[in-house]
Amino acid sequence: MEMITVPAGPARLTDRRTQRSWTVDVASFLLAPVPVTQKIGRLPLVDVSWQDALRFCNTLSEREGLTPVYELESSTWDRSADGYRLPTEAEWEHACRAGTTGPRYGPLDEIAWYRENSAGSLHDVGGKAPNAWGLHDMLGNVWEWCWDVYDAEVYGEYRVLKGGGWFDEHWSCRASVRRRSHPTFRVDDVGFRVARSL
Repeated sequence: MEMITVPAGPARLTDRRTQRSWTVDVASFLLAPVPVTQKIGRLPLVDVSWQDALRFCNTLSEREGLTPVYELESSTWDRSADGYRLPTEAEWEHACRAGTTGPRYGPLDEIAWYRENSAGSLHDVGGKAPNAWGLHDMLGNVWEWCWDVYDAEVYGEYRVLKGGGWFDEHWSCRASVRRRSHPTFRVDDVGFRVARSL
């Protein structure tokens, strides 16, 4: 699978509910240039839960002779394993911004499929301009699962989604926006992309 090396750097995260901001130092890692696609064609794979995404990562790792990252029963991550995994929220946001500091890495219509230009449906990956690091569809088209728990105190095991989707208004398609969902949730605007540690 094609992967892009994301350089190390700081990621500044925010939570609107708690009005909290924090910085995470992100180590260099590998990230797929587009979300995982359906078996036939270039449409993003959707209707996939967080748990489905973990299973996919382990299966792909095994197929390529890599050590699976996840223990599925306990939903734990073996950080010494070299296989495919979901990005953390900090990794995702750092990769999305690609060195920029604004809400987006370019003009929205040029980089993303969202409510005003999607005609109410998914689009093939890679059809919009990439960010400076060669990553496509970081905003719009599909929300992407991240590894992290959203807010355990309030939402329990709900996981973080990032990026905005084809049905969302422009304000949802920003690098800092966080959405949450139960790890078993599946819907037609949620997918994922794979990462690997270096």
